[in-house]
Amino acid sequence: MAEFILRRILQAILVLFAMTVLVFFGIHVIGNPVDLFASSECTKACLDAIMVNLGLDRPVWQQYLIFLGNLAEGDLGRSFTHGVPAMSLIWERFPATLELAVAALVLAVGVGLPAGFYAGLRPDSWISKTIMGLSMIGFSVPIFWIGLIMILTFSVYLGWLPAIGRGDLVTVFGVRVSFLTLDGLRHLAMPAFTLSLLMMSMVIRLTRAGLREVMTSDYIRFARANGVPEYRILGWHAMKNLLIPIVTVLGMEFGGVIAFAVVTESIFSWPGVGKMLIDAISVLDRPLIVAYLIFVVTMFVLLNLVIDILYSLLDPRVRLGAGAV
Repeated sequence: MAEFILRRILQAILVLFAMTVLVFFGIHVIGNPVDLFASSECTKACLDAIMVNLGLDRPVWQQYLIFLGNLAEGDLGRSFTHGVPAMSLIWERFPATLELAVAALVLAVGVGLPAGFYAGLRPDSWISKTIMGLSMIGFSVPIFWIGLIMILTFSVYLGWLPAIGRGDLVTVFGVRVSFLTLDGLRHLAMPAFTLSLLMMSMVIRLTRAGLREVMTSDYIRFARANGVPEYRILGWHAMKNLLIPIVTVLGMEFGGVIAFAVVTESIFSWPGVGKMLIDAISVLDRPLIVAYLIFVVTMFVLLNLVIDILYSLLDPRVRLGAGAV
């Protein structure tokens, strides 16, 4: 295990280095950020002074070497528009995105797992066919359309739920959260459900397909022949094998939800890192964009490591030794 984790850390360093090259040089060929956020009354001398102050007057390769030196010290630069360290802005917005992503994951598992289990046990019933038909919505319908329809239905026409914002917040261990207040839950409901639809559909289909395959396995027949109760067969033997692909898929999807919740956060004006990224791109805030992308890559690498470890715990046949990749 130690060898596996060390190898993954080395791989992560290489991936991060490659990502810094692609992102840094890619973002520097797209326009001049000074032209976007400088005042229209700023003269050429004023623009040149801003360029010098931000370090944009140097060649790109020199800027990159300075960036790498700062990165080695844990400094990802200061936001051009906010004038504060880029990572401080990300950490300030990250709890909102994490709260939204966790709520979406809970909904996806809480609804998708029982629904897929029922569809797998009774595949020919009309309820199962309805479940499988509805699961196609998560794959087929664009997220922005679902979000807009939910706003029109539950906010505009019915007036049940607020359309934008995060609602009332409370502080828990220094972190501002909304799910512990009634108003916060009302604000969280629609964006969390919208964000969960794709994961929910995946869980339903994976659970149904996995259960249909597992229930015909020899060890299930052997357990039944030995008089093992059906609830134990389903709740232990079948579920343990079902969780292997579900954990793998949900782990990666959870990372994707955190990293790319841009559309949902924009529709519902949710103050997370996704909306912050859109704002940063609109003004070419290079340090903030680069810091966000490096943060996302690091998160995916760590999630991959956690998923591999969980996979080995769920399936004893998997070994994370020298043969692991």
